Amino acid sequence: MLFSAEVASLIGATGLISLAVSWHRRKKGEIRLAQFGWVLVGLTFFNDAEKYLSHGDAVLTVFTIATLPMAVGMAVWEQRVNDAKTQRALIWSRGAVAYAGGPYLLIAHVPWLNVLAIWFVASQAALFLRFSGSGDVVLGETTVNTVNGEVAWSAWDGNRWFMGEFVGEYPFQTELLMSDGTAIGINFVLACTALQSMVIFIGAIAVLDIDWKRRCRALILTLPVIHILNLFRNAGLIWMHMTYTEWSYLGMSVFEFGHAYAARVVSLGAMFLMAIVMFDILPELHRHIVRLLRPFGLLQPQAKK
Repeated sequence: MLFSAEVASLIGATGLISLAVSWHRRKKGEIRLAQFGWVLVGLTFFNDAEKYLSHGDAVLTVFTIATLPMAVGMAVWEQRVNDAKTQRALIWSRGAVAYAGGPYLLIAHVPWLNVLAIWFVASQAALFLRFSGSGDVVLGETTVNTVNGEVAWSAWDGNRWFMGEFVGEYPFQTELLMSDGTAIGINFVLACTALQSMVIFIGAIAVLDIDWKRRCRALILTLPVIHILNLFRNAGLIWMHMTYTEWSYLGMSVFEFGHAYAARVVSLGAMFLMAIVMFDILPELHRHIVRLLRPFGLLQPQAKK
């Protein structure tokens, strides 16, 4: 890692604030501030590459390594853009990144918000399992990873309003139990809440130059759908884990395989379908993304002969 987690968080926050300010001052041409923000955000994600590599997550390792050169490319593009449509797409991307990353960083680094998000989704997944008859699952103890080991949330004496540096990949976890107190071997963490997927759509839609009614309609169509699909995903993984206890593939249990591979493929497919729906409802969003993909030669309209 280039920086400690605490320093990286401050760098990321500074970068996101820079992008947000440059978006709000877009009519004044805040290019330098936007360039500064792009580089800092790229550094923040790049700093996590070693962490994902140590966990054997090849996909996220490649993605985080790629963020730095892509961020530098965005900074250079900000300087060299020479047409109004591409400039509007770049300005939109500043706001989209700032207002997607900002809320997520806030929730991730404020322990109370982190834990409340976990409780909100985990309790609904447990309720769904009980209602469907798939398992009498309840929430167990919430723990905090500290340098001295795991500590119960109720007994933790740390700062509950800000945490700059985390211990472990998942600092807060809520255990799932059967109603008789039997552990089922699954803990809920922030990554299980689908918050990452939600903030992507929030950021992308919130900064579009459209009227508030269309913006609210798009958010109402996306956020509840993501939440409901995520509940089905979580409940399905828990049910398979409790049902197919002897299943194994390449040394992975059914939960490990479903969580690491199958669920990701399904989630990405659902995100892709939702994006297509949003492109139909919000053609402005589609135009911006197509413009930003121009350097890669993807989804570009064919030139008329």
